[in-house]
Amino acid sequence: MSAGKCAAGAVAVVVLAGVAFGAGPVRKELHYKVGKHSMISLNNQYGAIRVKAGVPHQIAVTALLHSDKVEVDESRSGNRINLVSHVLPGSDQASASVDYEMTVPPDASLTVHSGDGLIHVENIHGDLMMEGNNAPIEVVGCGDGHIHIRTLDGKVSLTNVHNGHIEVGSMGGDVVLSGVDGPFVKVNSNSGKIQYDGDFADSGIYDFSSYTGNIEALAPPTASIDVLARSNNGLVQSDFSLEPKHTPFAAKVGSAFAGTLGKAASSVNLFSFSGKIHLKKRQN
Repeated sequence: MSAGKCAAGAVAVVVLAGVAFGAGPVRKELHYKVGKHSMISLNNQYGAIRVKAGVPHQIAVTALLHSDKVEVDESRSGNRINLVSHVLPGSDQASASVDYEMTVPPDASLTVHSGDGLIHVENIHGDLMMEGNNAPIEVVGCGDGHIHIRTLDGKVSLTNVHNGHIEVGSMGGDVVLSGVDGPFVKVNSNSGKIQYDGDFADSGIYDFSSYTGNIEALAPPTASIDVLARSNNGLVQSDFSLEPKHTPFAAKVGSAFAGTLGKAASSVNLFSFSGKIHLKKRQN
């Protein structure tokens, strides 16, 4: 046997031994050809998920399995791809972790569930549904579809998301929206803070509510809004001189206000039980 063949055989043995004893990560690559408006579903208990827009009709998946205590199960039904991290007996969080990097068509729709790992989605313009527990969920440069996000204590951030029908629900994680607009933007948080920095554009409905978390909304002086704001037990402030309007509740200074600015194109509702509310004017 030649020295070259011996070396190749030795490498193969080392790799297989590493897999057998769970000594190191294993990389798995998957490729799919799909039609328009494909759908991808991914369920991953442990590990990060990063999804970016690629070329039309092509899905590429790289899965980094941290040990042989977890497998990637895949199935396909027409234009729908399903991926599941299958955790095997005897695993723990470290050994059952899988990190995913995916490129999908820009018009794809995603359904992603992560037990305890980052979810990052970028430049996708189909419908997005994301669920997580404690890790961050990040959405960047998406829009033109429905975006539904649910989390327990993970921070949610949406950046430069336009023309979306957006619904975010969080128990304890903060929700940060920067450059976000659309016909419907709804955020509900129990104890996490809600922060908005945008234009309240698209003649949309913007509905932010919390139980104990503070709400801070930053808008330009030229904003065109119809605002209702109230907190039962928290301080309520506005930096704008609003045109007063009639309300279904008493507009008490320091606990509630209502009014319009500009042409009042967008509806803005800010409600909390005991959190503070501040409608701030962006300084140019």
